[in-house]
Amino acid sequence: MLDYNQPIDRARSEAQQQRSQTGFDVLELVSLLWRRKVAIAAAALLGATLAVTIGKSLTPRYTATAQLYVDPRELQLVDRELTPRAQDVSGMSMVVESQARLITSNSVLLRVIEQANLDKDPEFGGGDGKSAMSSLLGLIGLQPRASSAADAREVQLAALEALNRHITIRKTEKSFIVDIEVWSTDPAKAAMLANMLTNTYLTESRNSQALAIRRATSDLSSRLKELRERLRNAETVLATYKAQNNFVGTQDALISDQQLSSSNQRLSAARAATMDAQARLDQIEASRRTAADAGAIPEALQSPTIANLRAQYADARKKYAEQTAELGPRHPALRQTEKQVEDLKRTISEEIDRFAQSAKNDLTRARDYEASLNRALEAQKRQSVQLSQAAVRLRELEREVDASRDVYQSFLKRSRETEEQESLNTSAARIIGEATVPQRRSFPPAMSLFAMIGFIFGALAASSWFVAAEHLFAGAPSPARRERSPAREVSRSPPETVAPPPPLALVEKPLIARLQEADVIRTLGAILATGGGVDLTRLGWPTLRPGFPLTTLLNALRDMRAALARRAGGKAMAVIALVGPGETTGHSVTALNFALAAARDGARVLMIDADHQAHTLSNKVDRPGKIEPGKHGWLSIGSKAAREIKTVNGIAVLPTTETDAGKAAEAIRKAIAQARSAGDYDLVILDGPAMPLSAAGRKLLDGADALVAVLPTSLDINDSMEEVLTALGGAERKLVGVVLDELTPATQTRQRGRQYA
Repeated sequence: MLDYNQPIDRARSEAQQQRSQTGFDVLELVSLLWRRKVAIAAAALLGATLAVTIGKSLTPRYTATAQLYVDPRELQLVDRELTPRAQDVSGMSMVVESQARLITSNSVLLRVIEQANLDKDPEFGGGDGKSAMSSLLGLIGLQPRASSAADAREVQLAALEALNRHITIRKTEKSFIVDIEVWSTDPAKAAMLANMLTNTYLTESRNSQALAIRRATSDLSSRLKELRERLRNAETVLATYKAQNNFVGTQDALISDQQLSSSNQRLSAARAATMDAQARLDQIEASRRTAADAGAIPEALQSPTIANLRAQYADARKKYAEQTAELGPRHPALRQTEKQVEDLKRTISEEIDRFAQSAKNDLTRARDYEASLNRALEAQKRQSVQLSQAAVRLRELEREVDASRDVYQSFLKRSRETEEQESLNTSAARIIGEATVPQRRSFPPAMSLFAMIGFIFGALAASSWFVAAEHLFAGAPSPARRERSPAREVSRSPPETVAPPPPLALVEKPLIARLQEADVIRTLGAILATGGGVDLTRLGWPTLRPGFPLTTLLNALRDMRAALARRAGGKAMAVIALVGPGETTGHSVTALNFALAAARDGARVLMIDADHQAHTLSNKVDRPGKIEPGKHGWLSIGSKAAREIKTVNGIAVLPTTETDAGKAAEAIRKAIAQARSAGDYDLVILDGPAMPLSAAGRKLLDGADALVAVLPTSLDINDSMEEVLTALGGAERKLVGVVLDELTPATQTRQRGRQYA
């Protein structure tokens, strides 16, 4: 079975055999090392001894570790704090890392150097050498020069650099725990320095926090005086403006607004009283005009005088009626009674007139009162308008006073809070593990490890030396080699001139594409043919589905065209041939779809039927009523019937001619040369030639830039590929792609069509 994942190498076995003869022999290497085993073992023991000696000579180091818990969430002692606390995880991690860096800051380390007198410790560049120099100068009678501040500073900086090298800060992953490691040649000193470093860091952290709060308090206090003066000036301006514009009133409203509201209420009451008086007068006048009973009005009914007169009037009328029945009309008593009735009636009318006059007086007084209230209200309105205009500036001044008061109160409260926080320690950092005196050294490691490393390096060095010496001096064989292979030395013959092996014929791995039923559609052929032009999608062959530009098949075909362009080397018109085994139409169908895919991407394509035996493509396009010669009509292959056919798909088809293979191939080569000189096409696709190849077919493939093999899956793929490669011979290096034709054979398609019919 063929392996398409490897390049084709027909001389693989010979080359591998040659490499195995000239390559390095592993057995020979093992034999060489075995012969030198004593020397290699001695070198390994020597290396182990040397490594142990070096380990013993190294100064031991002892490392003490102190653990510090650095919590970025500070203690919540008051509602507000000077420094906002970190909330998110990334922010907390950054705070912890920053605090870990602060542990080795210069301020902390200098304080440790000062407390532990490290500037006088020889391990940290201290002054033993200076003391010895002073003693030596004293012996010869010279006084040493007094150390200056610059010298002391230089010694302190040297101790600072040395201490920084002795400290390692490690942050535990996904936690707030920091390990502080300090090493020294003295284990007790290492533990002392680790504990002192953690305590100094905590003290320095508290001092820096207190200093920051003290500085903030001082800044706030310095601003309070200015803010207080600003608030006082704003309040003074507001009070002056109120006094100038007569803004007098209670806390809720001004007096002018209160007076305006009160006047408006009184005016409404006065208007109601005027209307009441007018209604009462109108009622009295109406009663008098209609000659109705004047005593029927409400005022008359409520008056005791009218009630008394009406009672007398009723008695007089009764008496008059009785006398009229008893006495004559001229009787003096009757006349006197009649006069009494008239007098009472007149008296009642006069009393009603007084009621009317009183109603007129009330109406006049109500109107006068209403008019006076109207005048007072208008004056108050004018004053209110003036105050409203002045209130715009008043509100602006009030806002300035409120803003100044808020800022002053905020600063005052913040100043008091920070002043109290100065004496508080809100840091949550603490020591969770003090450093103890280490019992084992941290460097150098155990002598057993030194011995093992020295043993391995000694053995490797000796082995490498012997192997190198064997290869360097391979031209002069040793006695051992003669003893090991006498037969080889005896049979060695004088050197002969051997011809170099032929170069390996490697074939680049071709691209693989699969032409499946899902990629194509099947039409009814000439039944649905378009008007006068040739439509290649109506030939009855399965063609690519329209509207699917990103299918796997189209991408593979594009890759094949890209490989063709690389092989063409910048030619104006590349030529590719599609070949396949047997007498199937698979390579013709694939060639047609290859052309359709190229035309879909905008290429100008010329298809040439190079299969002079089957004429599959020519038989499809050369039908009655279908042939439409190109409007130029110049491109042909030697026959008027085999001229260039323009199609509606943007592809030109050049059918074959009825002649022998040699003449047909020569005509095709001339047509390609003619088309290349004209420059009307970008790509030429040869359908064929047929397998097995004839001499003319081989000449056609020699002129092609690339080849594509079409293998029908209805046959054995490996046998078909072997057949194609055997037929191509030297042209197999032009193979850029393989198309697996998985379409249903035409015979099965026709049978299935009959079943559907």
